[in-house]
Amino acid sequence: MYNNQTTPGILFSELLSRGRPDAAAWVVGNIDNPRLSGLVKFYRTDYGGVLIEAEIFGLPNIQTEGSSDFYALHIHEYGDCSGSFQNTGSHYNPDKAPHPDHAGDLLPLLGSQGYAWSAFYDKRFTLDEIIGKSVVIHSGRDDFSTQPAGDSGTKIGCGEIRRTL
Repeated sequence: MYNNQTTPGILFSELLSRGRPDAAAWVVGNIDNPRLSGLVKFYRTDYGGVLIEAEIFGLPNIQTEGSSDFYALHIHEYGDCSGSFQNTGSHYNPDKAPHPDHAGDLLPLLGSQGYAWSAFYDKRFTLDEIIGKSVVIHSGRDDFSTQPAGDSGTKIGCGEIRRTL
C-alpha cells in the first residue's frame, strides 16, 4: 500500500491503460524488413515530460526462437520516412549535446523473437517539439558512446510523429 499517496508510476500506468495518446507514430519497416511494424505513442503528463509507449512487431530476430536483441530507438529531425528513411536527418538534438545526451536518444528496444514493448518517461522534450519529426528503429544496439549517433546500424523502421487529438 502507498499510504494513499499517488506516485508518478501509478499515474503513468493509469494513463497507459485508460488514456488516449496525444501523438503517435505508426512505424513501418524498410524493404529488407517488410514485417516490421508497430505504434509508438506519446502522452502528455502532469510532470512536464512525455510518457512514451512503444509496441513493435516483426523485428529482425523474429525467426530465431527464444532470441533477444537490442535495437536503437531514436527521434530524428525530420518526419520524411520515404525510401530507405534517408531523409530523417540526424537525431533530434536542439541543445547540440554530444551523444547520448541528444533529446532524441531514447531507451533501446529489447526484441524478444521479433516483438518489443517498452514504456518510459522523458523530460528532455515536449510533445509540441517533436510533432512532425520521426521515430526511427536501427538494426543494432546503441553503444551510448560513439559520436555522433551511437554506431547503431542502419535505419530499419520509421514513422512520423503526428497529433492524435
